[in-house]
Amino acid sequence: MARLPEPAEREPAAWAALAARLRSLEDDELRAKIAFLLQPEGYPESTRCVEAIETHMSWVFLTDRHAWKLKKPVRSQYLDFSTVSARRLDGEEELRLNRRLSDGVYLQLVSINSRADGRLFIGGEGRVVDWLVKMRRLPAARMLDRMIRDRSVEAGDVRRAVERLATFYRDSVPIAVTTSAYRARFAAEIAGNRRELAAPVYGLPAALIEAVCSRQQVFLDRHADLFDMRVRAGRIVEAHGDLRPEHICLEPKPQIIDCLEFSRELRVLDAGDELGFLALECERLGAPELAPVIFGTYARVTGETPGDALVSLYQSHRACVRAKIAIRHLDDPALRTQPKWKAQALDYLRLADDRSGRCA
Repeated sequence: MARLPEPAEREPAAWAALAARLRSLEDDELRAKIAFLLQPEGYPESTRCVEAIETHMSWVFLTDRHAWKLKKPVRSQYLDFSTVSARRLDGEEELRLNRRLSDGVYLQLVSINSRADGRLFIGGEGRVVDWLVKMRRLPAARMLDRMIRDRSVEAGDVRRAVERLATFYRDSVPIAVTTSAYRARFAAEIAGNRRELAAPVYGLPAALIEAVCSRQQVFLDRHADLFDMRVRAGRIVEAHGDLRPEHICLEPKPQIIDCLEFSRELRVLDAGDELGFLALECERLGAPELAPVIFGTYARVTGETPGDALVSLYQSHRACVRAKIAIRHLDDPALRTQPKWKAQALDYLRLADDRSGRCA
């Protein structure tokens, strides 16, 4: 196993958990890359220490001034990062797509190279063994999720962020999709959510899942005209795809980051759907008062509104998707004993139930 750097300024319990997580990895090459990227001396810039954050599909390493994202060699229904070349191509897409809603954040794609003796280094000559997306490190205290938790967020900050988003939606070229295809996609996703969430291995309340998904399908059947009007009005665009508060930095010019770069299909959304998701996530974190700010700003910039009933349906559906993403963590043996993932899935199911009740 590759040598881990000393904890240095790290909190001992967190460092022990990180070390245990690395030991649990079955991929020796990935473990070696992570161990290398945890060492401050490995970077082409001076940094006091390196912080590591694991996401579902990546490892992110924070130096003093930058964030470096290493994609995991994973494959799923929507993505294939199983080869170095695939990870390079996705990194290029990540730069291109995220520059639509940010400035000076997504800097470049940088290689990890291996010398003849097997030692790793960032950039330069040698065999390329992986790629890093290099980003400017944003101020943690200005991230919307943090500001909600700190009760420091102001309506004006959120208005500026939504103004940027609404202008982007307004100026985007509508996606050519038929009304029947748009509704069929929702029906398929509702059925998929019902099937996966109700899998006995997860132990989630089957009756609740059935009730929520049934109400969503009934709304889709009874109010097909609402979906069709959104398509005909050109509101389906190639959007962000994962618009959560932790992806919005309220700098003087707001920065929106970490879009869903690996699947165009999942980025193609109704702008009202995407903003409804943002409002739902703000509420989940304790700021329901931001919903009228979000939709009021959107209406002022675009001159239109998706309507409360449709937004509630969109929110119920997005909550089911987030419940599904949370509960999938239990598929990883290393995470199976962590109770937070089932608790998070249940929280989202309760939100999905509330919103499906509002549009019933």
